[in-house]
Amino acid sequence: MRKELDQLRLEVAELRASRRRLVLAADADRRTIERDLHEGAQQHLVGLAVNLQLASQSADADPAATKALLDEMGRDVQQALDETAQLAQRIYPPLLEAGGLAAALRSAAVSAGIRVSLEVAAGASYSPEVAEAIYWCCLEALERAGAHATVTVRADEGAVVFEVVGDGSRSDAGLDRLRDRVEALGGRLTIRSGPGRGTRVSGSLPLSS
Repeated sequence: MRKELDQLRLEVAELRASRRRLVLAADADRRTIERDLHEGAQQHLVGLAVNLQLASQSADADPAATKALLDEMGRDVQQALDETAQLAQRIYPPLLEAGGLAAALRSAAVSAGIRVSLEVAAGASYSPEVAEAIYWCCLEALERAGAHATVTVRADEGAVVFEVVGDGSRSDAGLDRLRDRVEALGGRLTIRSGPGRGTRVSGSLPLSS
C-alpha cells in the first residue's frame, strides 16, 4: 500500500510539473509573438506612416523624391506582409486545416530548406488536436534535422504513429513542452539525438484523442 501511495504521489507531482511547463511555455510563446510583432510588422507600419507624411509633403515640389519614397513604401509593405504571414504560420499553420497534415509538413520542410522524404497516408484524417500536436512535433524535429530528413506518419491499432529521422544532432532543449503536449493527449514522445547519430523523434497518439 505504501509503495502504491508513493507511486501515486510521484505521478501527481509529475503531472503538476508538466502542467507548469505547459503554462510557462505558452507564456513564453506569447512574449515571443509580442516581441516579433513589435520589432517586425509594427516597426514597418511606423515607417510607412512617416514616409506617407514625407510623400505628401514632397508630392508637388519633388516628384522624383516622392517616387523613391513610394518605391520604399512598397518594399516595406511587402516585408510587413511576409513577416505577418510567417508569424501567423507559427501561431497556427493554415495549410493544416486547408490541405491536411501532409501538405502542412511539406510546406514546413520547404520553408526550412530541408530535403524531406514524406510518408503520410493518403486521405488520412485526424482530429484537430492530434494533427496539430503531430505537426508541431515534426516541425520542431525538422528544425534539428540537418539537410535531410524522413518523416513518417501512419495509423497503427487505434493510434497514429509518427517519426522524424534527420542527419543533424542539435540539442533537444525545448522539446520537453512537446512531450508534455503529446502526453496530455494520452500519447508518448521519444527523442534520441547525439553527435554522429543524427536525431530521431518518434511518438504516438491515440486516434480517439
